[in-house]
Amino acid sequence: MTTRVLIDTDPGIDDAVAILYALASPTIEVLGITTVAGNIGIERTTRNVGRILALMGREDIPVHAGAAAPLARKGFDVADIHGSDGLGGVDFPMPAVPPRDDAVAFLAETLLREPASEVVLMVLGPMTNIARLFQQHPVAARRVSRIIAMGGALRDKGNIGPRSEFNLAADPEAADIVLGSGLPIVLIPLDATRQVRATAEDCARLHAAGTPQAVFSARLIEAYFQNTTVTGPGAESRPLHDPCVMLMATNRELFGVESTGLAVDLGTTRDAGAITPEISRMLVLVATEVEGRAAVDRLIAGLS
Repeated sequence: MTTRVLIDTDPGIDDAVAILYALASPTIEVLGITTVAGNIGIERTTRNVGRILALMGREDIPVHAGAAAPLARKGFDVADIHGSDGLGGVDFPMPAVPPRDDAVAFLAETLLREPASEVVLMVLGPMTNIARLFQQHPVAARRVSRIIAMGGALRDKGNIGPRSEFNLAADPEAADIVLGSGLPIVLIPLDATRQVRATAEDCARLHAAGTPQAVFSARLIEAYFQNTTVTGPGAESRPLHDPCVMLMATNRELFGVESTGLAVDLGTTRDAGAITPEISRMLVLVATEVEGRAAVDRLIAGLS
């Protein structure tokens, strides 16, 4: 069966690999893509979505720019990881179709037009657009089938603060709204995504596959290696965080999940955005385990 999706994203190297996989998948139908400032600012993240669609010949898919800043605080700049253009300097074609504005209105209009409980929201960046959807268009938001989001660190250490992960730390207030919404949510934290790791051998497999989505994914992952320095265990591989969202939709059997309520740290310390189990909160499914090597193999197969 085909999963019909809206993707909210801030590309970003691993976001780009995730989107390429979704566009290549015969079981995912992308209805539209919305952007959030996230990694490198709204102009570049929006342009990068257009570049990805241009590569794949899918500029028929609407792109709408969304939040340029978090709901209530300053965002982050991680160009040192993703490169100044967000795509590690990989030379994607420039888009021929300009993006549109007002991502939240587009999400609402699409959800109201499509059958209720049919569209999945795939959230690859900070949750600002999704929180605004709940605030401004609550009836439309309730028509979502489920939300699959990458974010947080349940028991693992964080990647921005001791316990905080980038996507949730970039807009803790938005994460608090979404995770407390009561909608069916699958959250994929660093606990799981760090188990899905690409190696140089995986890049060689992607190059050998020869499809545009495989070759450009290989180049993106190679840029990830060049832009990040890791020593000790894990130095020979890099985690593929955001593709886990798409893999959860297409290969659910690879993941182990647990059901829990989550509180979001709304403070101003380095742990802002950190999540902790909270029994009084609405339950969400949290992916804590994944068959990492099998997930990478499925990803490569989909891109090939």
